[in-house]
Amino acid sequence: CALCWRHTGLNALFSSLPGRNFYYITILRDPVSRYLSEWRHVQRGATWKASLHVCDGRSPTTEELPSCYTGDDWSGCSLQEFMDCPYNLANNRQVRMLSDLSLVGCYNLSVMPEEQRNKVLLDSAKENLKRMAFFGLTEFQRKTQYLFEKTFNMNFISPFTQYNSTRASSVEIDKQTQQRIEALNFLDMELYDYAKDLFLQRYQYMRQKEHQEARRKRQEQRKILRAKQAHLREQGENSSSTDYTGNVERWRR
Repeated sequence: CALCWRHTGLNALFSSLPGRNFYYITILRDPVSRYLSEWRHVQRGATWKASLHVCDGRSPTTEELPSCYTGDDWSGCSLQEFMDCPYNLANNRQVRMLSDLSLVGCYNLSVMPEEQRNKVLLDSAKENLKRMAFFGLTEFQRKTQYLFEKTFNMNFISPFTQYNSTRASSVEIDKQTQQRIEALNFLDMELYDYAKDLFLQRYQYMRQKEHQEARRKRQEQRKILRAKQAHLREQGENSSSTDYTGNVERWRR
C-alpha cells in the first residue's frame, strides 16, 4: 500500500517464505513531515473513506468520530483548516495505528480522562513497536535496508535511495506553525524519539555483530593458513631428511 507507506506509516505482515512464520513490520516517519505530506495529499482530494476503523468488532459512530468536512472530500483545504479540525485523524496517526485502541475504549473518548488515554496509547504503541521483528525510519533509508537484510537474511536487488526532497519538504512553514504541528502530534513526536533511539541501538548492535563475525572468520582463516604452512614445512623437512639419507647410502657404496 504505497499510500499508507508514504503518508501514514505502513503496518504490514511480512513472510520470509511461503508457509513460514509471519512477522509484523512498520515504517515510521518524522511526524511533522508525515503530517504535512498527509495534508498535501488530502488537499489534492484524497480521503480515507475506505477505512472502517473497526475496533472491538465495530466501527465508530459519527458522534465518536465526526468528519472534518461535509462534501465528498476535503480538497483545497488550507493547512490552517487542516490543523483546526479537532477530529482530524492525521493527528498522532502513527501512535494510533500502532497502539491497541481497545485498551482505551476505541474511539469513545468518555471512557477515561484524556491524559490517561494518551499515556495508555503511547505506552501501547511503544511496546508493540519494540516487539516487532523489524521497523524502519523513512529518514534513514540505507540503515533501514541494512537492518531489514540482516534481520531476515535477505538482500534487495538495488540499494534504497534517500529522497530528502519531497512534497512535504517543499512546504515552507514558519516556526510557529511547526510548533503547532508538533503540539498536535505530541504523542507521535515522543514515539518517534523513542523509535529513533531504539532503531539506532539495533543498527549499532547489528554492525558490531557483523564486525565480530568478520573478525572470527579472519581468525579462522589465519588458523587454517598457519596449519597449512606448518604442514608444508613438515613435508619439506621430511623430504630433506629422506634426500640426505639416500645420498649417504650412495656415498657408502
